Amino acid sequence: MVGIYFSGTGNTKYCVEKFLQEYGEGSEAFSIEDDKSIIQIQKHKKVVIGYPTQYSNIPKIMKDFILQNKYIWKDKEIYIIVTMAMFSGDGAGILARLLEQLGSKILGGLHLKMPDSICDEKVLKRTVEANRLLISKADEKIKRAVTMFKKCDFSQDGIGLLNHLAGLFGQRLYFYNKTKKYSNKLKINNEKCIGCGICVKICPKQNIKLNSHIAVSSNQCTLCYRCVNKCPRQAITLLGRKVIKQRCIEAYL
Repeated sequence: MVGIYFSGTGNTKYCVEKFLQEYGEGSEAFSIEDDKSIIQIQKHKKVVIGYPTQYSNIPKIMKDFILQNKYIWKDKEIYIIVTMAMFSGDGAGILARLLEQLGSKILGGLHLKMPDSICDEKVLKRTVEANRLLISKADEKIKRAVTMFKKCDFSQDGIGLLNHLAGLFGQRLYFYNKTKKYSNKLKINNEKCIGCGICVKICPKQNIKLNSHIAVSSNQCTLCYRCVNKCPRQAITLLGRKVIKQRCIEAYL
């Protein structure tokens, strides 16, 4: 078995690696940004796929990865792990339906609430203690899911018609355009930017360039929030107007 994931600020990476660690047998996890990921998928029958849900949808970068490599999914047995801030409905189910169309067998899904990564919206922020509690609960849920998995009794979070309707009418129907294409909404404050290049290096879509030692964004943002959380001058925002508190998962471990 192998794990494949896309992770913005570390939540999904943590969960997929934790799942494989509990499972044992030397299973490894690879980011879809890693050139080895395609080879690893081809080598294994069972694949654990993880990603953060966005408006009850698949991140555009993950969907593109699936479709650009659509011929490798036939006859694969897929287990889907989805991380979220609050609620996603069929976060796992929407990818499950796509992969079934590509010839995969869906084993099940696992939904995990994780720490907030959207650091420029005050209403979405939690305390450090609350986020640590979320990780503790996620760890427990992962352990239970692995125990079930080993008995071929797979959790079915996000799978099925009722979940489909919950995801569709809960968020996806109203925010369809948010994930239909990459975003051009990333904002960089030129007065704060010092041209350190951190955002350029960590962007999974090469959406940010340095122009005369100032970071400039384009229209290929995949909403992962890496740059917003990692900018040393808090010069970058996406959904909000001001960075409230920068956090990646390392802050809670």
